[in-house]
Amino acid sequence: MPGKTFSTSADFQKALEIGRPPNITRLFPHSRALIVSGKYIDKAMLAKGNTIAMAANGRNYFIIRGVLKAAQRANAAVIIEIARSEGGANAYCAVNFWNLARQVDSLCNEMSITIPVAIHADHYGIKEEGEIEPAKIEIPTLFEAGITSIAIDASHLPDDKNLLANIELNPFIPKWAGLETEVGEIKGKVGLSTPEEALFLIQGLNAHDIFPDWIALNNGTTHGIEESDKGIQVNLTAEIHAALTKYQVSGAQHGTSGNNSDRLREIATKTRTTKANVATALQMISWGLEVNDYGNAIFDPDGNFIKVEGEGVTEKMWKEMTEYAKSKGLKKGDYKKLNLPFENKLLGQPKEIKERMAQRVEKFAYNLMVNVFNSKDTAQLAIEMILKAGSYDAGSKATRIENPDEWTNEMIIQKATSLKTGTRTGAHYDD
Repeated sequence: MPGKTFSTSADFQKALEIGRPPNITRLFPHSRALIVSGKYIDKAMLAKGNTIAMAANGRNYFIIRGVLKAAQRANAAVIIEIARSEGGANAYCAVNFWNLARQVDSLCNEMSITIPVAIHADHYGIKEEGEIEPAKIEIPTLFEAGITSIAIDASHLPDDKNLLANIELNPFIPKWAGLETEVGEIKGKVGLSTPEEALFLIQGLNAHDIFPDWIALNNGTTHGIEESDKGIQVNLTAEIHAALTKYQVSGAQHGTSGNNSDRLREIATKTRTTKANVATALQMISWGLEVNDYGNAIFDPDGNFIKVEGEGVTEKMWKEMTEYAKSKGLKKGDYKKLNLPFENKLLGQPKEIKERMAQRVEKFAYNLMVNVFNSKDTAQLAIEMILKAGSYDAGSKATRIENPDEWTNEMIIQKATSLKTGTRTGAHYDD
């Protein structure tokens, strides 16, 4: 039944008992937060059809709080994530890989949130081969801290090295965890991914018994503040997803900020996308900046952000934030770096200010979930799948169909030489 509440139901109680992965039950043994593998979120979206889960980058506490409240209202399964640049070892946010699950769990219990939530480590970037060995040490610590899903992003590397890095790091990711892979370097207006590249990556992984839940593409978008109206290339996305059909991999859409609602609805209806990252829009909205209907910041005639009086942070706080940004030479796209130095100051604001910050996020996120991503009432689908599986492990959608003898390291390197690829640049769009 749409809108069904699970907080007191036998279904919810059973899902709570069997659906939380081992790392979550160890960390939060007495919790009533239904933190689950990302695999269940993906499968719930597929079950409803033409549906995308919001993957909200929790750059601050207010975003996490607002998105969870929106998901509860919409009865929608949701993903709360942080990218490596945002919350890794060299983070620009106070929220990070190692405290995100704790914040989500605490808020779910405080606010009686009963929808399934996955905790995703996004853009775990491998930009050179020398980063692989340290990653083997760090990745397990993420899962020890409550991560339930991860995106291995070696897309800055050539296609063969991207594939080989994914293969080498896979043993350090729990089999039950959600898994995302990336191709074509998610970097915006140049170097679009090709079906050949995507097939190469997914076929090679399949031959090694690695079955990603999602693949992220460079399909024409950027991360951060959108300055072009070209945006996501829906037809290209659909073409690549069609080429991957028999491998049962869903799409992950990055950089949704700056793409209008109609384009995002097209992504939901015309492609196999089940995960869409929303980052910059939520940050700007929580601060109280004026945005258009799809979350892109609006500027005054002088090119400055417009602070909406009585919304988000106080006017005094916003002045302090902008003066700090100016003193550090931060451009518009670098305002994300205000998160770390100002998180504690924002948490020290009066209760009514903090509430209005979270409420503004909730309003925006709810509209996206219900009217754009079509994820209303997917919470019950995820819970039904947990009960049917009888486990925290949803299993893989795919099975091995590629011959591993044809995908040895040497053959991977040889196959890559004949790939049709997009143009590469040195640009980096991590979050």
